[in-house]
Amino acid sequence: MNGAQLLVAALANEGVKRIFGVPGEENLDVVEALRRSSIELVLTRHEQAAAFMAATHGRLTGEAGVCLSTLGPGALNLTTGAAYAQLGAMPMVMITGQKGVLSRKQARFQIVDIVSTMTPLTKMAHRIVGTATIPSLVRDAFRVAQQERPGPVHLELPEDVAAEEAPDVPLVPPHPAALPVAQPAALDRAAELIRAAQHPLVMLGAAASRPRLADALSDFVRRVQIPFFNTQMGKGSVAGGSGLYMGTAALSARDYIHQAIDRADLIISIGHDTVEKPPFLMGAGGPTVLHVGYLPATVEEVYFPHAELIGDIGPSLALLADRLEGKLPRAGALLPLREHILARVAERAAESRYPLTPQRIVHDVRRVMPQDGIVCLDNGMYKIWFARNYRTRVANTLLLDNALATMGAGLPSAMMASMLYPDRRVLAVCGDGGFMMSSQELETAVRLGLDLVVLILQDDAYGMIRWKQAADGFPDFGMSFGNPDFVTYAKAYGMKGARVDSADGLAPALEAAFAARGMHLIAVPVDYSENMRVLVEELGRIQE
Repeated sequence: MNGAQLLVAALANEGVKRIFGVPGEENLDVVEALRRSSIELVLTRHEQAAAFMAATHGRLTGEAGVCLSTLGPGALNLTTGAAYAQLGAMPMVMITGQKGVLSRKQARFQIVDIVSTMTPLTKMAHRIVGTATIPSLVRDAFRVAQQERPGPVHLELPEDVAAEEAPDVPLVPPHPAALPVAQPAALDRAAELIRAAQHPLVMLGAAASRPRLADALSDFVRRVQIPFFNTQMGKGSVAGGSGLYMGTAALSARDYIHQAIDRADLIISIGHDTVEKPPFLMGAGGPTVLHVGYLPATVEEVYFPHAELIGDIGPSLALLADRLEGKLPRAGALLPLREHILARVAERAAESRYPLTPQRIVHDVRRVMPQDGIVCLDNGMYKIWFARNYRTRVANTLLLDNALATMGAGLPSAMMASMLYPDRRVLAVCGDGGFMMSSQELETAVRLGLDLVVLILQDDAYGMIRWKQAADGFPDFGMSFGNPDFVTYAKAYGMKGARVDSADGLAPALEAAFAARGMHLIAVPVDYSENMRVLVEELGRIQE
């Protein structure tokens, strides 16, 4: 067994089923080892997409996804995906090749110090310099990637170490690592704070969306009956049907949900991660904030909680609910605001205007997607509208990135969701700008035989920045571009393409595409004039 075979055996020992990537000359021993193993090599058309797919695997399963690249330019193409996983707390292991470390017959050709490059973008970056350490390094990589706070880890395997004969060293068996539960004294203090509150409110942040947490959070909300709202990345943390959902903080301030936030005297902040653009909670005369998290809060100018409950969130919340259930007569004090907030957010959702408004697009997508259907957003103006208007009823069914907020991740993340859940409807929603940054992966999706619908919202511009440009009073300049004929573009990849040409055409087009199965692309023109009317003018008036 050589170093590459030992590496692949160690990956299989971790339960790895797939590796995403673009191999190079320096990975050939690894590729051969994969060929002889049970692990599937999923060849992508760009390393960045491979990293997005591996990160999304980690996000949806809690188990580190794995991606592979060669040295130099291939490894550098993983860096955006590394930052995506680091800021988004998604467990991932990246494996890159390198020239030999024992001899340098090609001098410094293509050599970049990738370990130093990856160090600030990962939880750990390490070069493998000997085969005997491979089992322990791989075990440590997965342990570090998956423990709280999850994130990416990088391992570099030089080609001569990959080819070197390995000694007979045992693999390191994985073992479950249980987190400690919050201390009784901290639970008592938290319960006292909540019992004293006149207008309590729960906020669910990014860390509330961990795959294992949905049942525990839903049970906590049901038992204490305190209304809740979520950040963008906290959507879907609590199962639908509680009647306690107040809305989503899609904007930092000045939205209808902030009517409840501003009246709360206590906010129970569960899983808030300040890497996510926050709702503004703090300030003179603001509410008391109780931080509930796996880890202590990161103190920022916009987030400095007054009390903390630290430990494994699920079991800790169960113990907290034991102290509170049936003892909170004012738990629902803010609930009378709910109907007004949700009604205002849903206004004009069925408006028959063409090109379609963002509200209508969100409305029609929700009509077509079943409760467990997964919508994967790229990054653009529509993300605010989906975060604000799209009602989730099952955990992790609206995947968006409000941490790195990178364009180009929507299609690869939807591909990963489709691979993990082939029996569920999966929809990628992309702006025309973000779609073209990863559109070559349509070939990958077709080759893999995925069932996936790609919805492109077309405004022929970088719409988010164009809106901010207008809102800040700058002239319209430098944000517009041309586009291919998306229907023809889809057909060139061997998939079906359609264009929505009426206000009532989107839902039937989506329904037909899902019914037919396979790969489908649907292009729909979008009217972003609602950005200024609602998000600037209307919301500005409610603060006057």
